[in-house]
Amino acid sequence: MTRIGMWILAGLWMVGPVVAGAQDFTVTRVATGLLAPVFLSAPAGDDARVFVVEQHTGQIRILRRNTWTLDSTPFLTVPGISQGSEQGLLGLAFHPDYATNGFFYVYLTDPATRVRRYQVSANPDLADAASGTPVLAFAQPQSNHNGGWIGFGVDRYLYIASGDGGGTNDSDTGHTPGTGNAQDITSNRLGKILRVDVDADAFPGDADENWSAPSDNPFVGATGDDEIWVFGLRNPWRASFDRQTGDFFIGDVGQGACEEVDVQPAASGGGENYGWRQREGVIATPSGGVGGPAPAGAVNPFLDYSHGGASVCSNPGGSFTGIAVTGGYVYRGPATSLQGRYFFADFGRGRLWSAIWDGSNPAGFNGRNYTSLVDHGSDPDFAPDFGTIGTISSFGEDSQGNLYVLDHGDGEVFLVPEPDAAWLGGVLLFGAIGLARLRMG
Repeated sequence: MTRIGMWILAGLWMVGPVVAGAQDFTVTRVATGLLAPVFLSAPAGDDARVFVVEQHTGQIRILRRNTWTLDSTPFLTVPGISQGSEQGLLGLAFHPDYATNGFFYVYLTDPATRVRRYQVSANPDLADAASGTPVLAFAQPQSNHNGGWIGFGVDRYLYIASGDGGGTNDSDTGHTPGTGNAQDITSNRLGKILRVDVDADAFPGDADENWSAPSDNPFVGATGDDEIWVFGLRNPWRASFDRQTGDFFIGDVGQGACEEVDVQPAASGGGENYGWRQREGVIATPSGGVGGPAPAGAVNPFLDYSHGGASVCSNPGGSFTGIAVTGGYVYRGPATSLQGRYFFADFGRGRLWSAIWDGSNPAGFNGRNYTSLVDHGSDPDFAPDFGTIGTISSFGEDSQGNLYVLDHGDGEVFLVPEPDAAWLGGVLLFGAIGLARLRMG
């Protein structure tokens, strides 16, 4: 152990209760001038860069972590994307073996939904624009509810979040009569999380389908699409895996009453039904004549909140209200005080919260299966050094687990970074005092 490390340990041992109550992070604006940023990610092991997705330009921008500057030349510009309000370039995921194969994946609408693979060029800061290869695609009946998140699990499979096809009540043109798309698990990829193996190809004769269904997917060999992992979702806007536990969190945008966040424990074998269109949050969908009892075996969200007025959802109302949830991440960065907190937001009302899933069994979820809810909009510790965190379209993580917050309207990126310098200085000071006392003793 280094001498500094000994000082820190000694200081924490001698004055731990004093240091533990201090703020151990800051919030810093690290980028401006982006156009409708909707996602941020980085390849495993890349500590120098993060990659930011711009929704309507179709560009992926490189943000340098050592200088917090944006490269003037985009990493990639995806051509031909549709540019409606909820359409565009929506998702990005780097292959687990990106360092050796250079593969990454994007989710776009044109206006059909497409997942496409690209490869980096000989220049690590430029993708090969000609390398685009289809993974899968499906029609999008309306222009909204596009989902858009993609990400790799620890199992190395690609997870793909799709909306129910748009419109209202999952019942317009292009929606399965009588059930809606989200409850239809036969030849229907809408309103789901899909799970596919992109390192295999079960469709060698189809140039547009380049994937294989993992053998342990819940509907392989049974009624249902082999690629479906979970279903019953309306518009899953941002999902994530807890990088420590593997638990899977899904923010699902509600319709007129409730916003929800679902969680699937890492040990799950998939197949969960999250209830839409019959259910919105923990209640029967109150509009369109589609609400009713929860489908057999349906899983409630671990957290939901209402659109305001009378609290019809499970939450107590008050300031914990909104109109469009943005799913986030369980914090696993260096700030000790934030460990294990799930950060999420409301895009429509510019609110930022965090809470802790209480670990209860999903079979008994009632929308209040969390503790320690904090409203960070009124939290002075979350006031950034510059700017104001507003329309939060997404969160992101870098290779080290630092948390980023993306402001869609103002084109800004904020970072909840390494421990605050003043806090660390205090620890070192107390550490030196503690070490001196140990020597004297």
